[in-house]
Amino acid sequence: MTTLAPVPTPAPTAAPAAGSPTPAPAVPALAIGPHTVSPPVVLAPMAGITNAPFRTLCREFAEGSRAFGGRPPVRGASGGKGLFVSEMITTRALVERNEKTMQLIHFDASETPRSIQLYGVDPVTVGKAVRMIVDEGLADHIDLNFGCPVPKVTRKGGGSALPYKRPLLRAILREAVSNAGQLPVTMKMRKGIDDDHLTFLDAGRIAVDEGVTAIALHGRTAAQHYGGTADWEAIARLKEHVPEIPVLGNGDIWSAEDALRMVRETGCDGVVVGRGCLGRPWLFGDLVSAFEGDGSAAAPTLREVAAVMRRHAELLGEWIGDEARGVIDFRKHVAWYLKGFSVGSEMRKRLAITSSLAELDEQLALLDLDQPWPLGADGPRGRTSGNNRVVLPDGWLKDPYDCSAVSADAELDTSGG
Repeated sequence: MTTLAPVPTPAPTAAPAAGSPTPAPAVPALAIGPHTVSPPVVLAPMAGITNAPFRTLCREFAEGSRAFGGRPPVRGASGGKGLFVSEMITTRALVERNEKTMQLIHFDASETPRSIQLYGVDPVTVGKAVRMIVDEGLADHIDLNFGCPVPKVTRKGGGSALPYKRPLLRAILREAVSNAGQLPVTMKMRKGIDDDHLTFLDAGRIAVDEGVTAIALHGRTAAQHYGGTADWEAIARLKEHVPEIPVLGNGDIWSAEDALRMVRETGCDGVVVGRGCLGRPWLFGDLVSAFEGDGSAAAPTLREVAAVMRRHAELLGEWIGDEARGVIDFRKHVAWYLKGFSVGSEMRKRLAITSSLAELDEQLALLDLDQPWPLGADGPRGRTSGNNRVVLPDGWLKDPYDCSAVSADAELDTSGG
């Protein structure tokens, strides 16, 4: 990975203070078909996380309609700041109109463009799902998942296992693009199955050949899951390999400064942020400020964080249609929001078993709400496990061009987490 040499500051101008933001690189707006994404920041699809309520919070901070401590709204905020993708929708479940899946593809009226991520292993089913989205006007952009490393997906040949089968990848992309009409189709992938079975360069070239609009690369293999360090050099290699379309980088973006550094070091056209925004939807406000040259970053007190927690739980209840279920679904976010704050284990447990907004309010009020944003809380969060054995169909690695092991039965029948 190339490190940029610092540029000396001429006298008598004082050197920047330690920790001051690095000037934003000149990054043009990202074109996803007819949609302009400026600045070029994308919320990564995350199962059980990036539902409509969480996307709403991220968009509000990105657009400047929500801010901390009197921080002014982002200049010119009028929507369209970034792209916010749904959690993974399985093509079989969509075609069969699975009840949970139909709930997951619900978008708030203010969301534009509406972005759906699809998972599938059968080209015909993928084509039907894309055609359904087009015919029923369900979304404005389709992203295809070839990056998921979890066993329930890879054991069927899906997610990050699928690009190893080059003809199958090509067939799925061809069906998706040919059925998408005017809707842009993008894809998200990993480097490959493991270091001995890298696929990202071949997959990138196939994507270009089949009319994919943009590619996002997570700089890890499936075997790494979320462990180790993301390989940003691979993102740079992919960008050089497929200059015809935008390449977005993903992996180890924990702050807005990380995003700027990724763009500088890899030449990528934009960034995709996943685990870095867990319990921190205001990261998208930081990203917009950084790319637009402001450089200000949020450092909320625990009182301000608690207000976001409460709103998140409320939005979930409204979306689900049941307050208790919304608060219960919110429980998994508690530890992420409280990362780094001085909150005892007993209090964390009580917060994680609340089942109504009144209970949540009561417990939040007992916290030391005047605590400042903790040092180190901007660092890694979420899953960090790595070096896992990738669960694959029998004989999957014998021949990258033999797709006989894949059938329509490999399609999952549920969506999300």
